[in-house]
Amino acid sequence: MDIYKFGGASVKDAAGVKNLSTIVRDYQNGKLLIVVSAMGKMTNKLEELTKAYLEGNENTHALLEEIKHFHFQIIAELFDGKSHSVYDDVANTFVEIEWLIEDEPDNDADYIYDQIVSIGEVVSTKIVAAWLKESGNKTLWADARNFIQTDNTYREGKVDWTKTNLIIQKDLVPLLEDNIIVTQGFIGGTSENYTTTLGREGSDYSAAIFASCLNADALTIWKDVPGVLNADPKWFDETELIAQLSYHDAIELTYYGATVIHPKTIKPLQNKGIPLFVRSFIQPEGTGTAITKENNPLPIPSFIFKINQALISIFPKDYSFIIEENLSNIFERFHKHKIKINTMLNSAISFSVSIDDHPERIERLIEDLSAEFTIKYNKGLELVTIRYYNQNTIDRVTVNKDILLEVKSRYTCQMVMKNKS
Repeated sequence: MDIYKFGGASVKDAAGVKNLSTIVRDYQNGKLLIVVSAMGKMTNKLEELTKAYLEGNENTHALLEEIKHFHFQIIAELFDGKSHSVYDDVANTFVEIEWLIEDEPDNDADYIYDQIVSIGEVVSTKIVAAWLKESGNKTLWADARNFIQTDNTYREGKVDWTKTNLIIQKDLVPLLEDNIIVTQGFIGGTSENYTTTLGREGSDYSAAIFASCLNADALTIWKDVPGVLNADPKWFDETELIAQLSYHDAIELTYYGATVIHPKTIKPLQNKGIPLFVRSFIQPEGTGTAITKENNPLPIPSFIFKINQALISIFPKDYSFIIEENLSNIFERFHKHKIKINTMLNSAISFSVSIDDHPERIERLIEDLSAEFTIKYNKGLELVTIRYYNQNTIDRVTVNKDILLEVKSRYTCQMVMKNKS
C-alpha cells in the first residue's frame, strides 16, 4: 500500500496530468492512493477571488471565469470533444462558488476562504481521476472531506485523529482493494459537513494523514526537484542532493522553513515508522531522498533562507525580568494573532523574535502588547538557518550583512540579517 502525493507544479497543465499517469503506470506497486493539490498556482488565484468577493470588488465574477477557463482548457487538451462527463462534473463543482458569491458575504472571512479555495483541489482531482480512467486504470475519485475530520478552526483545521482513522478504516480501505483512489490534499470536513483547510501548502500533511491511517508501506512526494537539496536553488548556484535524512533532521529543516516538505508531514509518518521518499516527477528514474528512522547526521551543511522578516523586541515597561509570567503573557498574544515565531532570544529584560512580515497581524499584535511592553521592531530582514554549520558556512552567507540577532545550538545557527547600508 503506497501513497503518492503530487503538488500543483506536477499538474499545472495537460502535459503534467499525462506525466502523472505515466508515473503511476511505471512505478505503481500494489494498492495506491494518490493525493493531488490544486493545479499550478490556482490556490493563489482562488485566494485572489476570495479577497475580491470579501471586498465587494467588481472583478469577482471575471476572476471566477478566468479560473474556470484555465481548468476547461486543460480538460479540452486531454479529452476529445465536449461529451466527456468530466465537463459536467467540473462545471457542477464551480456552481458551489457561483452560489456563494451571488450574495453579500455574511460569514466569517476564514470560513468563506475555506469554502472557495478548497475548490481548487476538488476540481484538480476530478480531472486527474478522469484522465487515469481514460488511460485504462481502474480509478475512483474520493472526497477527502468525508475522511479527514477536523474541528471548526477554518484555515487551520485541527484533525480529529480518532474519528478520521475510524472512517478511513471503515469506508476507504475497502475501496482500495480493486481501485486506484484519487483524493485531495489540503482539505478536510467538519461534523456539520463544512469544508476546512489544513493550512497553506497542507497537501503533504494530508498525504501523511492518509499514510498513517492506512498503515502505508511508504509515502512518495513527487516534486520538481530531484529530492531534498541542501539549499534552495534560488539562493545557491550549486546545491547538493541529500540522499538520506532522519525524521529528526527532516522535521528540524521543515520547522526552520525548508519548503520542500510541509512541517506537519513528518510526525504522523515517524509515529508509524513509514518512510517518506521525495522524488522528481521530471526525472522519476532518479533515486531522490529517503526520510527514515535511521538517525545519521547530515553529511553536508543545509541552508534555509526566509525573507520578508520582521524583528520585534519586547521590553517590560516596569523593568521586570522576562521570566515565565511575562513569557506566558507574550506567547498568548502571539497565539491570539496567529503569528508563528521563527527564532527567538531573550535577555534579562528583553525578548526578541523574528517573524514573517504580515503587516496587519503585526500591527494588531503591537497594539495588544503596547499596554504592558515597550516595542521596537525592524522590517525588511532575512533569516538564515544553517543546520550542521561551521565558521566557513557562516562566512559564506554573511558577506555585506549586518547581523541583528544570532542564535546557536550544537547543530544549528540562526541569524537575522540586513544588507549593510
